[in-house]
Amino acid sequence: MEGLSNEFLVKAYIQARVLKLDPDFISLLEKEIKKRELLLIRYRKDEWKAVV
Repeated sequence: MEGLSNEFLVKAYIQARVLKLDPDFISLLEKEIKKRELLLIRYRKDEWKAVV
């Protein structure tokens, strides 16, 4: 996961949520987002914005 940019990680997370992918995969992405101390704000249904 270290090779992913913050932007790509957030986009992958958002798409995984929208597409309702495997919960374990979403959890893995969430852990990496927390590890990087990124903040996601939900501003509409299924629309997220990263605050870095």
